[in-house]
Amino acid sequence: MSSATKPRYLEADRLDLTEFLRAGDRIVVGQACGEPTTLLAALLAHGRDIGDLGLFVATSFSDLLTPAAVEGISVSSMGAIGTLRTLAAEHLLGVIPCHVGRVGPLIESGVIGCDVAFVQVSPPDVHGDHSFGLISDYVRAAVAKARVVVAEVNERVPFTYGERLAASEIDYAVRVSRPPVAVAPARIGPTDAAIADHAAAYVEDGSVLQVGVGAVPEAILRRLRDRTDLGVHSGMVGDGLVDLIEAGVVTNARKAIDRGVSVTGALIGTERLYAFADREPRIRMCPTGYTHDASVLAQLDKLVTVNSAVQVDLTGQVNAEQSGTAYFGGTGGQVDFVRAGARSPGGHSVIALPATAKGGTVSRITAALSGPVTTARSDVDVIVTEFGAVELAGRTLAERAERLIGIAHPDFREDLAATAYDIRRRGY
Repeated sequence: MSSATKPRYLEADRLDLTEFLRAGDRIVVGQACGEPTTLLAALLAHGRDIGDLGLFVATSFSDLLTPAAVEGISVSSMGAIGTLRTLAAEHLLGVIPCHVGRVGPLIESGVIGCDVAFVQVSPPDVHGDHSFGLISDYVRAAVAKARVVVAEVNERVPFTYGERLAASEIDYAVRVSRPPVAVAPARIGPTDAAIADHAAAYVEDGSVLQVGVGAVPEAILRRLRDRTDLGVHSGMVGDGLVDLIEAGVVTNARKAIDRGVSVTGALIGTERLYAFADREPRIRMCPTGYTHDASVLAQLDKLVTVNSAVQVDLTGQVNAEQSGTAYFGGTGGQVDFVRAGARSPGGHSVIALPATAKGGTVSRITAALSGPVTTARSDVDVIVTEFGAVELAGRTLAERAERLIGIAHPDFREDLAATAYDIRRRGY
């Protein structure tokens, strides 16, 4: 489209997908709380009539992508996060194992097909430019690659600073006013609180944080109210960031780059976070090519990264994706941040997980993983459970086994000791 061309506006309740979709098209959709739900609902209602459509979405927290709804549409993702777990359980999700920072380049190269991009954006500013609002990550790559760009212009989406989408880049637009997808803060239980106590000890004044969303990250943030001049450089942030900025804890004053600004690629939370982020210069939305880039992360001293796991074996290998035949995680950005935190001067990389699963009947510190290795043992730094924290970097395999047994649930330590004995005997 020429720079003078404006998008064609369509009525939300009378969308005719055949105006821009062709049989065999591959569609990339904005993810998480940036999910364009009006467009996605129309696709699921009528897309099967067009035929042979493919859909890529990295995560989903809406209730739209159900097994019945995706009938006739091929769905793929980088993992089974949020409601995508239901599709994975029904064998209706194609999982592409890749680091989140690679999704954009895979779209750009055509490996992940993108004929049509569905994005959610804010209303335009005085210059006619839209903000991507709640999500940045790979949407710019999708817009650049797509034959057709369809934007859901949502009056309820905040205008955030970072990447822009000019009106001239939009082929079709749909105006809506509906609450964006929201993810409420998780309930913090005693186990989460105990894990957070151990993990928060690694955060000092002036540290730069990377945390996800969920009970443990939320519990960690609540334990940092007495710190000063914390920074944030994270793939995603939740409502907890608002508390720390308003309390003067997060200032980003000591960062070597992006001083004074919390950098993220996704806002995953509630209206409280969205209202705070609207035209808030202390938050900047960036693509994964920046949030997860090794050369960018290498400029951050005292970087403390916190990520989760399904299991950790006695040598330190981390599985964050699958337990047996159940797939409910993803590669995500874990490896990027694990490596960056472990290598950061004064920083740490923390893998945090409960010691048990299934009501305490299964140990998550294991002799052998029941799923893939998401993070190699050579990259692991600190492992935390509710029973303590152990530092593994530079330790022998035998030392690692002994330390990890010490933070396993006491009910499983005796059985794990047999494997530890073999590791000590062999040396590996």
